Amino acid sequence: MNLQNILLIVIVLAVIILLFVIGASVKLWLQALVSGAKVGLLNIVFMRFRKVPPKLIVESKIMAVKAGLAISTNDLESHFLAGGNVTRVVKALIAADKANIELNFNRAAAIDLAGRNVLEAVQMSVNPKVIETPKIAAMAKDGIQLRAISRVTVRANIDRLVGGAGEETVLARVGEGIVSTIGSSSNHKSVLENPDSISKTVLSKGLDSGTAFEILSIDIADVDVGRNIGAELETDRAEADKKIAQAKAEERRAMAFAAEQEMKAKVEEMRAKVVEAEAQVPLAIADAFRKGNLGIMDYYKMKNIMADTDMRQKIGSKDTDSTEK
Repeated sequence: MNLQNILLIVIVLAVIILLFVIGASVKLWLQALVSGAKVGLLNIVFMRFRKVPPKLIVESKIMAVKAGLAISTNDLESHFLAGGNVTRVVKALIAADKANIELNFNRAAAIDLAGRNVLEAVQMSVNPKVIETPKIAAMAKDGIQLRAISRVTVRANIDRLVGGAGEETVLARVGEGIVSTIGSSSNHKSVLENPDSISKTVLSKGLDSGTAFEILSIDIADVDVGRNIGAELETDRAEADKKIAQAKAEERRAMAFAAEQEMKAKVEEMRAKVVEAEAQVPLAIADAFRKGNLGIMDYYKMKNIMADTDMRQKIGSKDTDSTEK
């Protein structure tokens, strides 16, 4: 195969690829032309080299033109290259135009690039959304716990979608308002009688400031009576006081027991001294015998007295036992 044949094959392949690219582009160009959307044929061809899907841009352009919106092809391509959702932005602009909501392409693109669903925001501006809070528990001044569920009706604020806080912030602020309102009530019965006082108080605090929403209403869906936290706290306090008193009594009992043991030890010490002193008596008697200070008759008299004393003690103890019986 010579060089001319290779060159011819290359030219044929290039022509086939060019016809394929131009053929697909011509189809999109004709579709835009008959729809009234002005998109150049070369512009469609070069979109593929810019890694922009021509079908997406042309269909979005046609959708905007049919809705009476003037959006340039360059804006659509720029938004796609920036990572935005072109179709969603165009649909949001069409919805805002039909609902007479002021919204231009730059603001819609900024909202979309900020990570928010601009189409959903426009729909929420027309049809407000109801957000239900979880069950919120709070305690009134009389110690009774109340559990409330509220439904918050919000509408998207287009001007604050970029940089505004989301639904979580709204729910947190509403929950905080409900807790503070119930906590400032003198008793739980007044809250149960007028649950709308909660919503009025919370709504008057301007909880939607700095958020991407506008709070239209706060409705209390349900209020339940929970635990008697005041009584539980008093019970816990009494139980703690009882434990403290028991600990102090146990401490006093231990001290008394220690004092008793100390007295018993002293008694035993005194008894030991008495026994020691009594042990000296036979020695003293023996010494008196050796020195001639004590006669034998004196010794026997002393023994008789001791025996008589012992007998009297035994008789007295028997009489005492019979009397007790």
